[in-house]
Amino acid sequence: MMVDSYKPYISGITNYVEINKRYLEKAGHDIFVFTFGDVDYKDGEPRIIRSPGVPLADSGFYLSMRYSRIAKKLLQTMDVVHVHHPFLSGRLALRYCRPLKIPVVYTNHTRYDLYAQAYLPMMPDQVSTGLLQAYMPTFSKAVDLVITPSAGMEKILRQLNVDVPIEVVPNGVDLKDFHSAAPLPRAQFGYKDDDILLVYAGRLALEKNLPFLLESFKGISQAIPNVHLLLIGSGVQQFEEEIHTLVSELDLNQRVRFTGRISYDQLPAYLAMCNIFVTPSVTEVHPLSVIEAMGAGLPIMGIDSVGVGDTIEDGGTGYLATHDLPAFTAKLTRLCLDPHLRKQMGDSARKASSAYAIEHTTALMLKHYKKLAADSRPRKSNWRTRLRGFVEQFSA
Repeated sequence: MMVDSYKPYISGITNYVEINKRYLEKAGHDIFVFTFGDVDYKDGEPRIIRSPGVPLADSGFYLSMRYSRIAKKLLQTMDVVHVHHPFLSGRLALRYCRPLKIPVVYTNHTRYDLYAQAYLPMMPDQVSTGLLQAYMPTFSKAVDLVITPSAGMEKILRQLNVDVPIEVVPNGVDLKDFHSAAPLPRAQFGYKDDDILLVYAGRLALEKNLPFLLESFKGISQAIPNVHLLLIGSGVQQFEEEIHTLVSELDLNQRVRFTGRISYDQLPAYLAMCNIFVTPSVTEVHPLSVIEAMGAGLPIMGIDSVGVGDTIEDGGTGYLATHDLPAFTAKLTRLCLDPHLRKQMGDSARKASSAYAIEHTTALMLKHYKKLAADSRPRKSNWRTRLRGFVEQFSA
């Protein structure tokens, strides 16, 4: 697995890689994660290979155009390489692996077109789209397999002129803890049993559209006196401060609670305590946080967009609204006011989440890995095996 960032930075891609690594290891495979970062960081799992890089502020990302010599040599002993970012990691995969005919898989996890609009607002959309249309088709042709987690993202890649075959394989979630989670005591947070708790879980980041959610919640809070919003997660300090300021400006300090970052094993209990999961994001490709909330039995309120729209059945497992504040607020208000509807949708959401169980999705990925490995020419030698064993001693 090649990623531009890994733990302690938390993201959907980080969670995806960690969970899939664990399940593939259970199946008897050796999974290495190649990334950039603090080479002295102590990982709680084996086979994490870090190369040094320049930290980009407090974003959790490190910039580098190469791996260390030992990381490069180890990468070149792999049977299959799976890339999760197309620019830094993607270019290195092609540079290091293509000459040796090591199969390269690429999963497109991110709406890079919308990220550019969020983080580079001065750049015209035509320019950012044009850059992606120049880069993505060429990169996709250079790898052996392109995967998207949702049908909606496949359409986006087609709009970017990617014309190679694309496989749709959902990102999996380990649902056992979410299906069986016992809720945290509400009194621990000062909530009452009859309070209506809305919850968002994820990074507090610009592309997540959180001001839209807070504007919507402001109107709902004026109409429903016992509704509260729980925001789980953290992000870049500057944006977190802006969100805290907006909460104060909207006079929502008594109705909105920030938990900060929590450990992943606590998340199921937090979700089980709540009534509705809300996501205002339109940049998701395959929203793991939504699937986790569905697994915990929560109805979902989201915006009809790639990823979220592929996951939620409007009127079945939750509601989808247009990216329009009155429309979103109206549907969310109805969900708040109808406990029977919430229960019905939550039950449907829990059942629907099983389609994304990690056991199922990992089995699908493993079929692709095995085929690619079988189709590539034999490259094994004793020195490669010895090198893997040597590096494993220092990567735990």
